[in-house]
Amino acid sequence: MLRYIMAVAVSAATVLPSASFAEREATNSAKRELVARSELPGQSFRDYLNLFKPRKVVEPVQISYSNDWLDKQPKATGDENWKCLAEALYFEARGESVRGQFAVAEVILNRVESGRFPNSLCGVIRQGTGKKYQCQFTYTCDGHKEVIHEKKAYERVAKVARAAIDGVAKELTEGATHYHTKAVRPSWSRVYKETARIGVHIFYRHNYRTASN
Repeated sequence: MLRYIMAVAVSAATVLPSASFAEREATNSAKRELVARSELPGQSFRDYLNLFKPRKVVEPVQISYSNDWLDKQPKATGDENWKCLAEALYFEARGESVRGQFAVAEVILNRVESGRFPNSLCGVIRQGTGKKYQCQFTYTCDGHKEVIHEKKAYERVAKVARAAIDGVAKELTEGATHYHTKAVRPSWSRVYKETARIGVHIFYRHNYRTASN
């Protein structure tokens, strides 16, 4: 019986590796893995280092409120809302200074963000359209067809619309949501806060400011 037990013990020792052998194999495997990682191709290593390079700072657009600046900008393009804003600027402010055109565009954008008006540029501009002289922007409900005759003027206001949507211009009207020409004085102008006078327009906002204006 003793001889049988000894034979089994010897056989087990032959088949099963010792703990020290297993530890040595694990250590060697780890060393091989480290070596493999250190043998990365040079290009891959450079790509890895590039991850830590500082990102290039995007230079802010230097805007000048002049026709000369507008004429140097690329032809403007955009979606339906951009078209609505460009059209509104053409009929509402094409005779204004460039600064005045940006100010009118800002009012329309402020309305979109205010929560008191429709939540799109086209919605704001067309609000009330269909009821003669009861719309927000008179040209949309004065009974006359909107026809663009001055191509150069439209190209410029289209660029203003693009820049305004892209947030290029700084704030000019302190959150204004209303404006009128100096030739008139609507009743609401006596209760709203005047914020700016630019060109032939006077700008106003409600007596409180919302989170967005």
